[in-house]
Amino acid sequence: MNTEALLRDMRLRLEEGGLHASLLVRDLHTGEELGIDPDLRMPAASLVKVPLALATAERVRRGELDGSTALDVEPGRITTPGPTGLSRFRHPVRIAIDDLLYLSTCLSDGTAADALFALTPPAQVAGILAELGIQGISVRHTVRDLSETPAERFAPEQAHLAHALAIDAGTSGRGHRVPQLDVTRANSGSARAYVDLLQALWTPSAIHPETAARVRTLMAHNVLRHRLAPDFVSDASTWSSKTGTLLNLRHEAGVVEHADGQSFAVAVLTESRVPASAQPGAEALMAQVARTLRDRLRQW
Repeated sequence: MNTEALLRDMRLRLEEGGLHASLLVRDLHTGEELGIDPDLRMPAASLVKVPLALATAERVRRGELDGSTALDVEPGRITTPGPTGLSRFRHPVRIAIDDLLYLSTCLSDGTAADALFALTPPAQVAGILAELGIQGISVRHTVRDLSETPAERFAPEQAHLAHALAIDAGTSGRGHRVPQLDVTRANSGSARAYVDLLQALWTPSAIHPETAARVRTLMAHNVLRHRLAPDFVSDASTWSSKTGTLLNLRHEAGVVEHADGQSFAVAVLTESRVPASAQPGAEALMAQVARTLRDRLRQW
């Protein structure tokens, strides 16, 4: 099967699986790439925590922040909902900026992320991205703003209603009645923008090597490995990534590094047309399509 036919087949598989995707795989050494709608902008969900980590690590490197500085996180001061980390704590904690970085990036802890956003607000994160030559990623709001969606207004057994609203309330221009899903108001980006960010972190760029190494290490320790990782991890490869999930959005962006020296940046941003919270088939399909494109690039 030639490459054009392969891409048509992969697009059809995604459509049959109920997924609309912005997807790109790039060889970090040759620059060759394959993608499906790679420039389509989507709400970023928790992928925004990678730019946040980059901006925070850069400010630490510059001496504007001290990673050992401990912050008090009081219940009720930062009340971002979420399934992991400080988001589930019931009592006050005192925790260092370096450890907040770990929780935000590796556990996708929304409360930790908002503690970091309190130090480096969204507009400042966006400004640092611009300074470092990173384009195409919009950082507009905190994680708490991201989390205040219709899903919180329904009981768990009615989650499908929130997903139905997410699916049906969009416009042809990528606007949406749910603000967090409106690319003109939400944190947003495309597969290409996130692959460009990964390339800047993994290869020489305007990002200081110390800062880039810190973010790569954080992504290597990501504990959420149910989405793309099963198709990219082996004894002869490593997978460093960050996931993003919100209503009908399922994303992941990362880099697979092979023992033979090849490295590929992968970004898969999807929105589902299926009104259900748990969609393991969609997770598997995302990974299979991304791996198929990576395998084709390895043959070139």
